[in-house]
Amino acid sequence: MKIRENVVKIGLCSTALMAVAALFIVVAYVFFNGAGIINLNFLLESPYRFEYGGIFPQIIGSLCLVGICLFFAVPLGVASAIYLVEYAPDNIVTASVRFFVGCLAGIPSIVIGLFGLVFLVYRLGLGISMLSGGLTLGFMILPWTVRASEEAIKTVPHSYMEASLALGASKWQSIYGVILKSAYPGIITGILLGMGKAMGETAVVLLTAGSGLESFLPQSILDPVASLPVYIYMLATQGHTEASYSRAFGASLVLITMFLIISLFAMFLRNRYITRNSGF
Repeated sequence: MKIRENVVKIGLCSTALMAVAALFIVVAYVFFNGAGIINLNFLLESPYRFEYGGIFPQIIGSLCLVGICLFFAVPLGVASAIYLVEYAPDNIVTASVRFFVGCLAGIPSIVIGLFGLVFLVYRLGLGISMLSGGLTLGFMILPWTVRASEEAIKTVPHSYMEASLALGASKWQSIYGVILKSAYPGIITGILLGMGKAMGETAVVLLTAGSGLESFLPQSILDPVASLPVYIYMLATQGHTEASYSRAFGASLVLITMFLIISLFAMFLRNRYITRNSGF
């Protein structure tokens, strides 16, 4: 029995190491192929043609799209999770809602992009714009936000709610002041997962926000906007030169770095919040 346990342990450890190694291989390959092209001009100038200029509009555009996406999806997702956990009755309707939320999370992004193109761009008349792209990305990550927030809220002991109600707080005061504060780390983790998916999305942005090669900064949320994922896609598929591939790897490295910086900052805030509320 002990031998079998050791075999299982070694197998699981090897699998974990393989997953980490695969991540490091991908990041290292992108780094070695893209680091040489990164400089201030590459980061702060606008692009022109494939082999010249920088990616500043693409960086700003990606941040703006993710900002609109989170502004739409996070409040709606957290509010939906609160309702499902604390207010919704345990019946077939609630179970059906949870089922369809899970199904929505598995819909291919190209289908979500087509919905955004037909409904937001054409039917609502928003056009190819930052608003259309951000809202469509919000629809894409909404189920992730709902499920992550729901599971985070469920991990909070029910005794917290009972104690708060016993002290005279209303149910909403208990949810806002006790439950959400305790579930905050898990909710942040879910938001980060959704943000990573939105930041690296290509099909949705290409169909609703812009071509990725825009050399200007948007003046309003109804203007087309450039983005790093679409820019990388355009370089990789239409550049066909060594310079284009180098720029694609450089933009990829910038995209990875942006996500890591945002994630580390969010994790820092989460850990600081946990430490402060633990009394240390």
